[in-house]
Amino acid sequence: MWPWQILERQGMPGEMVGSMEIDEDPYADIRPYRDDEVAVVIRRLLKDQGFFAAIAAWRMGSLYQWFPGIATLLARRWLTSRLAPLDTVHGVQMQVKPLLEGMLAKTAILSFDGLDRLDPEQSWLFISNHRDITLDPALTNHVLHASGHRTVSIAIGDNLLQEPWVADLMRLNKSFIVRRSLSGPRELLAASRQLAGFIRSTIANNEGPVWIAQREGRAKDGIDSTEPAVVKMLSLARDRATEAIGDVLPRFNIVPLAISYEIDPCDGAKASELLAGADYVKSDREDVRSIAQGITGQKGSVHLSFGEPLRETAGDVSAVVEAIDTHVRTHYRLFESALWAWQRLENTSALPAVEVHQGTLSRAQFYARIDALPEQLRPVVLAMYANPLRRALGEL
Repeated sequence: MWPWQILERQGMPGEMVGSMEIDEDPYADIRPYRDDEVAVVIRRLLKDQGFFAAIAAWRMGSLYQWFPGIATLLARRWLTSRLAPLDTVHGVQMQVKPLLEGMLAKTAILSFDGLDRLDPEQSWLFISNHRDITLDPALTNHVLHASGHRTVSIAIGDNLLQEPWVADLMRLNKSFIVRRSLSGPRELLAASRQLAGFIRSTIANNEGPVWIAQREGRAKDGIDSTEPAVVKMLSLARDRATEAIGDVLPRFNIVPLAISYEIDPCDGAKASELLAGADYVKSDREDVRSIAQGITGQKGSVHLSFGEPLRETAGDVSAVVEAIDTHVRTHYRLFESALWAWQRLENTSALPAVEVHQGTLSRAQFYARIDALPEQLRPVVLAMYANPLRRALGEL
């Protein structure tokens, strides 16, 4: 459960149970690391054997499999040479940048629109549809940096931070923690209030843009919809004595963001989970494998559409939810993969009255991808690709 989901069970947003201890830095345990903390964190990372082993397994798969000690030693030397001199967050991100660019050059063709309407000197809260665990914010960062904007602070669930070195690495890369592992309503509400306060503080102090997903978890069925609890969580940042919800939500500078993938590298894995339904049990390190598959797998054409800032429409929760959903529904770029999936499911060669964009795959290549899946997964994956088109047609 995400912290803000407790709001759905507690009624009106802002009804706090219990309190949270506030010190000089009320966000110290969840916020990204700052420049003056980078050197200390890197020294800690460079003492973590698990960190070296994980990087060795990723960068030198076959060598690590046969000679893990040698591979880990090489990874240690390489990482030490790259990381030890760094003492700023920007420096860390510039080390990540070429790795991401190299991977994108092999796996995706990226395009975007709408960013020219946004002032790069302002801080924005991007609320995005969610298809990939790490790529959605990573691609957002890539586009922002290339366009002269500051990079985003990224919401990440603590379920993905099981190893201390993972948490350190993510927070060095401007991630902030959504605490999902808490058990009771008091703790969950306190965590939601802390999270909302951190996001509001970041925007209000113009410390740079922020990225959060419109819902818990990826839209595995291809149907993007905003969870009202996400927006209700933001309202917890208000001063209840002086502010109404309608006063505080516009101050977040919310901008809807639609991210569209021609190909989903994790389509088969998502279909397996959907097919199993309530009986599905996540295996150990499954999230890690999904992250790796999303990064390294072929994505084809990917498009990001940045919306207009929500100002007059940001006065209440339902209006914000509707505005985000409308933007994602109308600006999700439909590639031919969506058309071909819809045609096979409908057993038709008809062309629906929606704009469809050419991608990187031919029809034969797309159908070969589908036919390579186990037979029981094929209709689930086809629906995953077709559902955005169905929404554009008003069928969903």
